[in-house]
Amino acid sequence: MGIRTKKIKTFTKRDIVKHVAQLRKSDLTTSAKWVDDIFSAIRDIMMTADPALRIEVRDFGVFEVKQTKSKPKARNPKTGEIIQVPPRRKTHFKPSKLLKKFLSQPLVHTIIDQK
Repeated sequence: MGIRTKKIKTFTKRDIVKHVAQLRKSDLTTSAKWVDDIFSAIRDIMMTADPALRIEVRDFGVFEVKQTKSKPKARNPKTGEIIQVPPRRKTHFKPSKLLKKFLSQPLVHTIIDQK
């Protein structure tokens, strides 16, 4: 018998807007504008990374843009041709101590309990 996998719950920006509206006791339009502005600001700052930067949000985590090294001997899997991959940028998120502590706690439910 195979192990049943549960579908992962996905939260969208709309869900975040609803949550912010409840926290701030405001309407969805105002909260949507606020959430859009925050995400736009983070995205715009990250897009200015040349070559790297760090955005620290206390009690949440750190967003980083890091530069990767070039790879002079990468191989194209389709053709087998050796190619050079230039350096590029990648994103990384490191959770805060508070968030990391919460996420490191053991899960209450196990696979056996779900049967």
